[in-house]
Amino acid sequence: MSLEYRTQEFGEEFTEDHRVYITQDGKIISPFHDIEIYPTDSEKIVNVVNEIPRFTNAKLEINKEEKMNPIKQDTKNGKVRFITNVFPKKGYIWNYGAIPQTWESTEVEDKLVGCKGDNDPIDAIEIGSATKRTGEVYRAKILGGIAMIDGGECDWKILVIDTADEMSKTLNDIEDVKKNMPGFLEETREWFRNYKMPAGSPPNKFACNEEYIDSNKASEIVKETHAYWKKLVQEKEHEGISLANTSQKGTPGHTSEFKAEGPEFKSRKEPKEAQGFYFLKE
Repeated sequence: MSLEYRTQEFGEEFTEDHRVYITQDGKIISPFHDIEIYPTDSEKIVNVVNEIPRFTNAKLEINKEEKMNPIKQDTKNGKVRFITNVFPKKGYIWNYGAIPQTWESTEVEDKLVGCKGDNDPIDAIEIGSATKRTGEVYRAKILGGIAMIDGGECDWKILVIDTADEMSKTLNDIEDVKKNMPGFLEETREWFRNYKMPAGSPPNKFACNEEYIDSNKASEIVKETHAYWKKLVQEKEHEGISLANTSQKGTPGHTSEFKAEGPEFKSRKEPKEAQGFYFLKE
């Protein structure tokens, strides 16, 4: 993890109370609004906030609604949610996260896909050799992307690799992934197509003839979602999204500091035997 960013956890893992906050210099910040999208001058290098470690099943995500947007496990009907394994794979087959300061707009149609966004930061799937921790912030190189259609909404999956990964030396574009990791892109597409099916949902669909876009086009998509975020964070309020931040001075949501206090924020405990799992079904 970057020396600049740390995590602070509250509650028991695999429960509704569990929260993973991102901190900077000991203060809680928003991974949605406060972490810079571009850590260098290159628009092909982005910061990524890891949500889900590779080969795990808990459906963790940056929570848009809560102040400072902690990472928490999604719930439904009072039960935490997991994805089922798609034989022979175990859980998510890459490190799954989000690119900060991006937003897939619900108000503008994506020019390549032809439908509006899913109201989330844009997803990043990291294909390197190391397993990332929840809340880990790292620099990544954009390699390409694929447009999944989820419930009629555009849901881009941007392929990235940690710049510190040894494979980053040889992977610069989607063609390099095809050459050096034969079959991996097909496996990734089929995973996204099928991962909800064990729970009884239909297969997911894709735009752009189910083809991957290259790093140039993917970088443009990320840049567009960054522009949408810039407009979003200037709003006084937005239904379903907390705009609280510590870095965007002059915006309505700017706050000097946030402390996680109250009875719901308990000290971190070792997780007990998990009960009441809700396996993902859309």
